[in-house]
Amino acid sequence: VQLQASGGGSVQAGDSLRLSCAASGRVYNNAAIGWFRQVPGKEREFVAAIRWHGESVKYADSVKGRFTASRDSAKSTFYLQMNGLVLEDTGVYYCAEAVDFGSMTNLLRSTKYFLWGQGTQVTVSS
Repeated sequence: VQLQASGGGSVQAGDSLRLSCAASGRVYNNAAIGWFRQVPGKEREFVAAIRWHGESVKYADSVKGRFTASRDSAKSTFYLQMNGLVLEDTGVYYCAEAVDFGSMTNLLRSTKYFLWGQGTQVTVSS
């Protein structure tokens, strides 16, 4: 599987963006796509995760109620709808795949992911 993230950009606080993560290649039965973000000098931070199959979704507390993870299974594409963006949402956003991860809680850890796409920059300004 290869992952291709896109949709980043420069916006003002309060605006919205939708990131996309296109997955190509083999699809695993028990897999999930996670979204992480990173700013220089800091560790990669969990944002959200969604299963390839099923309804389970997990969000970081900092984005709950503002961000929505979804997928289009027919297109093998995952989305991160980001509303009400704030300055702290600035960073490079990555999508990544995990398989056989156990509970959704495990998906908060970047070490659970075996495949990472290239990042897309999101810049929020006041």
